[in-house]
Amino acid sequence: MFSDAVFAVAITLLALNLTVAGPGHGPLLHQVGNHWPAFLVYLISFATIGLIWVNHHALVGHLAVVDRNLALLNLVLLLFVVLIPVDTATVSEYLALGGQDARVAVILYAVAFLGMGLSFAGIFEWTLGPGRLRQPVPEQARWKARLRVGTASILYLLAIGVAFVSPPAALAVIGVVPVYYIFERHLVVGAPADVRQP
Repeated sequence: MFSDAVFAVAITLLALNLTVAGPGHGPLLHQVGNHWPAFLVYLISFATIGLIWVNHHALVGHLAVVDRNLALLNLVLLLFVVLIPVDTATVSEYLALGGQDARVAVILYAVAFLGMGLSFAGIFEWTLGPGRLRQPVPEQARWKARLRVGTASILYLLAIGVAFVSPPAALAVIGVVPVYYIFERHLVVGAPADVRQP
């Protein structure tokens, strides 16, 4: 319940950055057009937080036990989830300006997602311990499962590197992650769990 509440707050906060300046600041259509980075990063952030919530639910639903270590790993995940609205707002402000500030904004955005991805991977790794899942991941399937869970972190690392050259291209790499996990249909946890990681 605590995790669900944090996800709900984080995903709701994303919408706060969608407002435009209002009357007296030019035609509304022009204001909306100039505000395109906010709408773009809102969609990426909403899709990513939404998918991590879905996958968190799927994973937690198959746990046989919960201990202090898992609770701490979960807190680390939530720490990065809560950062995403802040970094979303920062990218919204600086992306269209270009230059060094745009690079820094997108790097911070990618770092928040990387932290989320690595912490989710840590939670997944914890579940591989004996007796922690109702249906354990078979030994022969574990590395393939780790790769599926870790694909997001690899792409976020790539985005950080790309951001030094082209912030919009780095944003595109970040945007690929939720699209990948929407269509990635392989099971990570024993059937019927459908756990993928954005």
